[in-house]
Amino acid sequence: MSDFGDISDPDELSTISPKRKNPKGKDILMKSPGIKYEDIVNNLSEASGLGRETISKTIAEYKRTNTVTSPNKKRIKSSLFDKIDDLDRNGLRQKYTIKKLDFVFEKRKRCSVLTKREDLIVQRRSYLYNIRKYRQEGRQIYYLDETCLNAGDFVDRVWKDNTVLSKHDAFNKGLTTGSTNPTGKGKRLMILHIGSDKGFLPGGLLCFESKKNSADYHDEINGDNFKEWFETILPRLEPNNIIVMDNAPYHSVILEKYPSTRWNKAQLSEWLQSKGVVLDRPFLKHELMAQKEAGHTVLRLPPYHCEFNPIELAWAMVKGYAKRENTTFKMDDVRQLLHMAIERVTSENWQNFIKHVIGEEEKIWKVDDIMDEVIDQMEHCVLTITGETDSDYE
Repeated sequence: MSDFGDISDPDELSTISPKRKNPKGKDILMKSPGIKYEDIVNNLSEASGLGRETISKTIAEYKRTNTVTSPNKKRIKSSLFDKIDDLDRNGLRQKYTIKKLDFVFEKRKRCSVLTKREDLIVQRRSYLYNIRKYRQEGRQIYYLDETCLNAGDFVDRVWKDNTVLSKHDAFNKGLTTGSTNPTGKGKRLMILHIGSDKGFLPGGLLCFESKKNSADYHDEINGDNFKEWFETILPRLEPNNIIVMDNAPYHSVILEKYPSTRWNKAQLSEWLQSKGVVLDRPFLKHELMAQKEAGHTVLRLPPYHCEFNPIELAWAMVKGYAKRENTTFKMDDVRQLLHMAIERVTSENWQNFIKHVIGEEEKIWKVDDIMDEVIDQMEHCVLTITGETDSDYE
């Protein structure tokens, strides 16, 4: 009899666990019938990878119950989902899933969905409404914006002739690689312009070399130089027009008081004449006010919506041409390329840019309508499900 006690038949050891391809315990007893219990446990532990304590507990369980339960098996409990029908199961699943995600069921304070800030939506909606109205009125709309162009800007992808195998081969074929690419961006041109469906405004370009090293080109333009440029282009614009611009700080500098009904005729006349309005006869006060209203209206772009400004597409066309043709990376040459690029942008191009922008405006307008309807429906559904009314939250 071995140290296993009642285990006399080596085949009985195979019932301790599911039968395997190479039952190690059986081999150990057959080869060494008089082996000690402690050595058997050590040998089984080494052969199976199980701990000595696990093997000892398994042997003790077998001696006690004449059977062995697998240590890896867990008792399967029937869940609540197994005892109910599909309809109840679906309802419980929704509530159970929400609870598992650490949601707490409590009285609703408001219905929340992820949307843009309300103030930004209001500004965007106001802009879209006004720009539509001005187009319907047939008023001339101008768009202005700033950008920059670096002397070192160039197109970094070119067509490569794979028939040229080396520098020596290129020399023999009379070819040259031209000037090398610049190591940095170099000097920078600051550009300010205005345009409409008729193209860039003739004489409306402001271009000067950057004096600062700032990464933001807006730092180069301030209220003074913008005011000086703006006053030069105003007489070139059609009367009763709309000027679209973004919310750059230097676009919002308060320069002077604007006429109101409290002004007398002398003040109105002086202000109009300072703006280039010719008063060739005596005017009544309400006529002077009408002259003022026949001037220029500034319309601000909503924040974070530069895609509503078609001049951005014009800049892309201008800078694309300048980069493709830039081979010297010299400021004077880049300045000349800029003028050539601006002349290449036709009124037809501008009309296509504006058409594209109108399409973007229509998309956003529809999205706002859809989101407003979705939120309203969500509010209604929540109130219906909970049996509450809006008065509960007033």
